[in-house]
Parts: sequence; C-alpha cells; structure tokens
Amino acid sequence: MSTLAERILGAAEGAYVDRAVDIAFAHDGTGVLTRETLREMGVEKLACPERVHLIFDHIVPANTSMTANLQKELREYASSAGLAFSDVGGGICHQVMSEGVVLPGQIVVGADSHTCTLGAFGAFATGVGATDMAAIWASGSTWFRVPETIELSLTGHLQGAAEPKDLALAYVGRLGMDGASYRALEFTGEAAADISMAGRLTLCNMAVETGAKTGMFYADTTTVRYLAGCGIAADRQKREEAKYAQSHEFDLGAITPLVAVPHRVDTVREVAEVAGIPLDQVFVGTCTNGRFEDLQRFARIVRGKKVAVRTIVVPASRAVLQAAAQSGALADIVEAGCVVGTPGCGPCLGAHTGVLGEGEVCLSTANRNFKNRMGVGGEIYLSSVATAAASALSGTITEPEVV
Repeated sequence: MSTLAERILGAAEGAYVDRAVDIAFAHDGTGVLTRETLREMGVEKLACPERVHLIFDHIVPANTSMTANLQKELREYASSAGLAFSDVGGGICHQVMSEGVVLPGQIVVGADSHTCTLGAFGAFATGVGATDMAAIWASGSTWFRVPETIELSLTGHLQGAAEPKDLALAYVGRLGMDGASYRALEFTGEAAADISMAGRLTLCNMAVETGAKTGMFYADTTTVRYLAGCGIAADRQKREEAKYAQSHEFDLGAITPLVAVPHRVDTVREVAEVAGIPLDQVFVGTCTNGRFEDLQRFARIVRGKKVAVRTIVVPASRAVLQAAAQSGALADIVEAGCVVGTPGCGPCLGAHTGVLGEGEVCLSTANRNFKNRMGVGGEIYLSSVATAAASALSGTITEPEVV
C-alpha cells in the first residue's frame, strides 16, 4: 500500500533514507561546477563511474573561448574518468537519458532541475545541485526525504487541438508554482494509459514548475513497448492503493489550448484570451517539446506555407534530428522558412541561439517564462507545439486548428 515514490525509495513518506543512485548525470554547465567541487574535495576516483553520464547540451557548440576551454577540460575529464559522454549535438540530457538509458524503478539524479522528466518511465528522478552531484559521484549514493505524493487523476480524452502540453499548463495553473513543494506528482487514471511516452515526458518535465520533487507515471504497456523499441526488456509496475496528500482530477476532454503569460508559469490563459498579440520570435524545442512527435506535428501544420515571424526549431537530440530528416519533417520545417539549430537546449536558457532583444516577444514551447530568461527585457509566452505553429504562420498568438 504505497505510492510509487515510496515503493522505489523503500520507505514511507517523511522518512529519511540513504540510497544508492542508479544513474547520475550532469551537463556542460553543472558538470564544470561538479568537477571543481570534486577537485576541492580531493576526490580522484569515483565510486561508480559506470553509472555517471556527462552530456553537453546547454551552450553547444561553445559560444566563447572561455566556454570552449571549460568544455575542453570537462571533455578530457570524462575520458580519463571513464564516464559515458555525449558531446556537442548529442542532445539535451533528459532526452538522451530517455532514449534507452532510464528504466522503471530506478533512482535517477541529474544536476538539472528538469530531471523529473524521467519519472515518465516509472523511475524516481529528481534534480540536485552541482555540489550535491559531486558527493554522489564520489560516494555513489545520496539521501532523500521520501516525499508525500499528490495524485493527478486523468479521465477522458484530449479533444481538438489540445495536447499534453496544454494539460501540463493546466495542472501547473491549478497547483501554482509552489503548490507541490517537495512532493511527488503521480499521474493516474484511465486516461494515463492513452498518453504517449513523448506526452508523459512533457507532463513529468513540468512537475518542477509546481515545486514538486518529481512527476511519475507507472510503467505500463506503453512504457514496455517504447523501451522494447530501444532494445530493452522492462516490466510493468502494478499500482497499489495508496494514501495521497491531495488528489486532483483532470477531464482531458475539457482541456483547451492554453498559454502561460509573462512572467509566471502558473498564470495560464486560454489562447483565445490572448490571441492577436504580435510576436517577434517563435521557438520550438527544449526538453519539454523538442521530441520527434513534436517536430512531426509542427511540420504537418507549416507544410507548404511560410512562417511570418522568425522561427527557431531545435531538435531535442541527434536521434530526433535523424528521425525528422528521414521522415521529411525537417525539409518541411526548413522550406517553411524556419531556422534549425544544433540539438540541445538552444534559446531556452538565453545563453545563445535566439536571445531576445529588449521589448521583444517570444512564444516558446519551453517550460519557463521567467523575466529576462531568454534575454533582458524580453517577454515569453509558453504554449503547445500546435499553438506555436499556428502563431508562427500568422505572426501573432493564434488559436491552433485541428490538423
């Protein structure tokens, strides 16, 4: 009689536990800080290097000489320490980990707040700071306070142009940005089974926007089938009756296309309420909506047309880019007038490839619209891929049509 978080961590909510970590990863940004902390700790040999991944995704390719030198040092460290390493163009850490690395029931920590994305596989996945990551690399384990769990029960079916991203914005809007602080979100209900792995990754990705420690789906036939496609055999997780701190029901049939308006993720409006706002840039990508399913949907909507505003599309990984190229979706996107960036985080963090000018407005499929995130003085609206595609074609925030 346990929640999924309690079952994986092996204790009841509120307990403090020490647990071995199955997978620990950092990216080019936090990896530098983790390496520096290890040096200060005097740690030369990692406890379990075979469980450690280092993934270059945030500022790739390097944008300055300083960045290039830091990445050079980190690249050499990954080689000497025997770490699994993904270099420039491999993709975003969470997406790379979702392509046959993370398995149901595992404990996964990443030095990035959106590590909760990987709860889509029925893993307990959460983000930690770089100094915490150094201690995990050194010892192979860490401590957790077993979180209470909030149930998000899903019923019905998404209708019209609504997507899992719209559901994600809906639950963040209802819970608020601190409504689930240090709790796990557990997606349950008959409708959970109908959501694709890409959709589950999107929904779990935004759990941290409510303050949650993680977001989790039970591994089911969809999970098993997806992992089989990666050449991995996995078992389903049977749900038990459990005690939840809160339960919220979402009728997917009532979900409409939504937008989070500046500068908070939980200030959510129907697209119709903000339609017509002029845009300077549209961005499709990130660990929220940069997967093949997303690029396919975007390509289908812009095929044979021309975007009316600068539009940047960044695949979440090399595998996504390859799939988009092989399917023809990439050609449709380029022919529509979009710019395609190197697989990675791209403009999301405002470091390169699409920084906004002062006063410019961007519609983004990312997960955060904090003030100044993509450029000082810029304004960011968050939406689904379909809304982003319709808006790119019109140059203003536009309601998506059913395609």
